[in-house]
Amino acid sequence: MNNKEPVRSFHDLDVYQNAYKAMLKVFKHILPKLPEEEKYDLRDQLQRSTKAVPRLIAEGHSKRHQKKGFQKYLDDAMAESNETIVSLCQTRDLYSKCVDTKICEELIDTYDKISRQIYNLALAWTKFTERKEKRNRKT
Repeated sequence: MNNKEPVRSFHDLDVYQNAYKAMLKVFKHILPKLPEEEKYDLRDQLQRSTKAVPRLIAEGHSKRHQKKGFQKYLDDAMAESNETIVSLCQTRDLYSKCVDTKICEELIDTYDKISRQIYNLALAWTKFTERKEKRNRKT
């Protein structure tokens, strides 16, 4: 039995909540520690990709009534999440003297979970819309 409340807004999605919290953690614990020479490269990339994940989930949720709308945004969110993983690995491996590698590892694991959650949400959404279309054809 599922005790969860129904999803009424993107705020209700666990994956959105996880992505938003992870973004805040990157901004608080990782970005300020990166060296100045990374201002326009790794730091900029991490800022953009971590902000993009919750934004794309939220934007996609507003297009959930479109057959392929939500799916496209979820695909883009997963791409940004995976890009964040690579950037965090680079941060950990290149700047272990500047950043807390334990926090990097935790964030890498978190974004891996987020990517899997996005994938599973996309699968569930596809199955849901297929069932809905099948019901509509029968009526």
